[in-house]
Amino acid sequence: MLNRKNKLSKKSIGSWMLFDWASQPFHTLIMTFIFAPYFTNTVAQNGVIGQSYWGYALGIAGLLIAFLSPILGSLADTTGPRKPWILAFVCIGSISIFSLWFMVPNSPTNTLIWGLIAFSIGLICFEFAAVFNNAMMPDLVPREALGRLSGNSWALGYIGGLISLIFMLGFMVSNPETGVTLLGLSPVFGLDAATHEGDRASGPLTAIWMIIFVIPLFLFTPDQERKRKVSGSVKKSLQSLWQSIKGLPKKPSLFAFLTSSMFYRDALNGLYAFGGIYAAGVMQWSILYIGVFGIIANITGAIGAWFGGKLDSRFGSKTVVTSCILLLIIASILIVSTDQQHIFWIKIASETAPSNIPDALFFICGGLIGAAGGALQASSRTLMVDQAEPDKMTEAFGLYALSGRATSFIAPLAIAFMTAAFASQRVGITPVIVLFIISLALLPKVQSRIS
Repeated sequence: MLNRKNKLSKKSIGSWMLFDWASQPFHTLIMTFIFAPYFTNTVAQNGVIGQSYWGYALGIAGLLIAFLSPILGSLADTTGPRKPWILAFVCIGSISIFSLWFMVPNSPTNTLIWGLIAFSIGLICFEFAAVFNNAMMPDLVPREALGRLSGNSWALGYIGGLISLIFMLGFMVSNPETGVTLLGLSPVFGLDAATHEGDRASGPLTAIWMIIFVIPLFLFTPDQERKRKVSGSVKKSLQSLWQSIKGLPKKPSLFAFLTSSMFYRDALNGLYAFGGIYAAGVMQWSILYIGVFGIIANITGAIGAWFGGKLDSRFGSKTVVTSCILLLIIASILIVSTDQQHIFWIKIASETAPSNIPDALFFICGGLIGAAGGALQASSRTLMVDQAEPDKMTEAFGLYALSGRATSFIAPLAIAFMTAAFASQRVGITPVIVLFIISLALLPKVQSRIS
C-alpha cells in the first residue's frame, strides 16, 4: 500500500482524475452521439439493421466484461502495480478505436463486421483500464475524502466529453448537404462531408485524446509497489469473492441494493448507448442535431450530479435514487411514444403539416435523462456506503463493480432482439423501461441512513 502519512500532491491526484477526462470522449463521441448514429444510419443498410448489430456488439462485449472484470480486479489486488495494465489496455483500445476511421458509408458486410469487432475490442479494453484505474482510488486520499474525489473526477469526465463534442461539431463534423460545420465553418484538415469523414474522425480523435490525456497518470500518480508473489493468491481472492457473493442473501439491504442497481445501471447505459441511434433513426436527426442534443445532455448531467449531491445531503441518497429512476421512466416513456408526427402516440403532425413540438420534447427528454442520470450515478455511490460494513468497504465496492457488469449485456441484447423482432427502433427501446421498473420495485428493501 502507499504510505498515507505522506500526503499526495494535488498534481498526483489531479493526474489520476484526468483518466475520466481522457476516457469520456469514447462514451460521448463513439458510443452515443457521433459514431453510433453514423454507423446505424450510414454504414449499415438501414436503421433497424444498424441498431440490431450495434446492440449485439454491445451485448457480447458486455458479457466478456462481466466475466473477466472480477478476475482482473483480483489481479489488481494481488499483483500490486496497476499502471502496466492500464498502459496495455489503453494502447490496444486506442488502436482499435482509431481504426473506425475506415468504416466508410455503405460498407460491405465483412467491413461492417470487422468495424464492430474493432469497436468491441476498444470498449472492452477501455473498461478494463477503468477497473485498474478505479483500484488506485482508495490509495490516493483518506476514506472521508473518497466521495469528493470520485464526484469531482466524474464531473471532470463530463466536461471532457462536452469539450470534445463541441470541438467535433464546431470544426470536424459537417452537414453533407451544406458542407459546413455547426459553426458554419469548413471542416478542418479538409475533411470531406460527402464521405462523412468528419463523423469517422471521431475514432482517431478519441484515440489520440485518450493517449495524450492519460500520460499525466503515468508520470505523476504513484502506483503500488509490486507485491511478493504468493502461490495461489489470485485463486484465494476469487474464492473470497465467491464467498461474499454467496453470503449476500443474509444481508437483505445490501442484496436488494446491488440487485436494484444492477438493473437501473444497465437500463441507464442502454439509454446512453442508443439515445443517439434512436434520434437518428426515428426522429431523422442529422449528426449535427444529435450533437446539440448531446451537448445539452452533458451540461444537464454535470449540473444534475452537482445538484443531486446537495439533495443527497438533505434528503438522503435513497430518496434521490428513487426520484431519479422515476424521472428516467417518465423520460423513457416520452421518448418511446414520440416520433416526428406523434407525442404519447397521439398524432399531432403530418408530412404536409410538420411540427417542431416532437423535436422540442425530445430535447427536453435528453436534458432530463442527463440530469437524472448524473444525480443517480453520484448518489448510488453514497447509498453503497450505507450498505457496507466499515471494515469491509473495499469488498463492498468490489461487489458493486461486479453487479454493475454482471448484467451489462441485458439491455443491449434485449434492445437488439426487440428491434429485429418487431422491425422497429421505437419498440426496440422498450426494454429499458422494464429494467427501470424492476429496479424501482427492489428499492423499498434498501436501507439508507437518511431517507
